[in-house]
Amino acid sequence: MNALDANALNMDALAPARAYEFATAACGALALRVAGAEAHLRPSGALWLAAASALIVADLHLEKGSFYARRGQMLPPYDTRETLARLAAEVAALSPRILVFLGDTFHDAGSEDRLAVDDVAGLVALARGRELVWVVGNHDADGPRSLPGERAAELALAGLLLRHEPTAGAQAGEVAGHLHPAAKVRTLRGAVRRRCFATDGERLILPAFGAYAGGLNLRDAAFTSLFARTPLAGALGRGRVHAIGWRSLAKD
Repeated sequence: MNALDANALNMDALAPARAYEFATAACGALALRVAGAEAHLRPSGALWLAAASALIVADLHLEKGSFYARRGQMLPPYDTRETLARLAAEVAALSPRILVFLGDTFHDAGSEDRLAVDDVAGLVALARGRELVWVVGNHDADGPRSLPGERAAELALAGLLLRHEPTAGAQAGEVAGHLHPAAKVRTLRGAVRRRCFATDGERLILPAFGAYAGGLNLRDAAFTSLFARTPLAGALGRGRVHAIGWRSLAKD
């Protein structure tokens, strides 16, 4: 076991070697660098790479509500509509050249068939005038069958490597989803829990973008081997991403 592996067993032992450098943009995004690439972590949970004119979203889990409804667990059937409306707003605001779905865009293999006609039209509209890339995940390994765009296992972009599931150990320049990170902070008025970005300056894990996707506490053991130093959380607030240091994060 090397030193990094040993420290990974106790995230609190990984003290930052230097302070994180970041700024809050006028739009509320948290601006920082990931492996040298400029990144904007947006309040919606989307990642904006201005140098590549690329908008990246992870884990939409479209049609999760209808998936559970077929199994007798009734949820309001509006998750896909809400998720796509938020995505359309991001596309309208930024006019990206490339739109990347970072895996688990669909909740299951039958999700595409259950899409409402208007939601199909919305996805088709998102592809007009831009490149659409579907990075596949564990929930949608086959990718879309009838929607526009290209399917990929991973994508190199702006000096970063985009894939759905993060690989174990330090991976400089990796951008991934899959784990649905969430930050919990205790205050005098109680605890606040929000979806979040997670980065150590070398790799970045995106929050789930889907309305019903949920989140995994950043202090969960699933994250312990992924960072070379204690990560910075970019917690999604109302109109702003808040930078939260490791020692301010609480367990569930």
